[in-house]
Amino acid sequence: MTIRFEELARRASRVVARLQTRLPPEIAPLARGVPVHYESAPSESILAEGFEPDILGLFSGNPYGSDFRESDPAPPQIFLYLENLWDFAEGDLRVFREELRVTYLHELGHYLGWDEEELAVRGLD
Repeated sequence: MTIRFEELARRASRVVARLQTRLPPEIAPLARGVPVHYESAPSESILAEGFEPDILGLFSGNPYGSDFRESDPAPPQIFLYLENLWDFAEGDLRVFREELRVTYLHELGHYLGWDEEELAVRGLD
């Protein structure tokens, strides 16, 4: 099934909004405070940092509660690469929504300061 980026973004924003309403009360306001950007694929600058072209999402910025790092002055933000997620799902909307959910929560976990091991324990790897 072929689907346009605009439709993927519309569906993705609904999934993320629904997830944010279901988060524990201590996490939900933090999640709503982190902008989510929907992009088709990672930019050249992201690839130049060594990320694979098929990454599904990325957290950028300083994690919640950490000291500001001048090396990363951008505000905290989450990037979801929708065409990569769609390719990963092989055109299956159910798989797309589930992988979007896992990817968003994974990147949100990075914002909360969780490392890869802590994310794996929570089933978000």
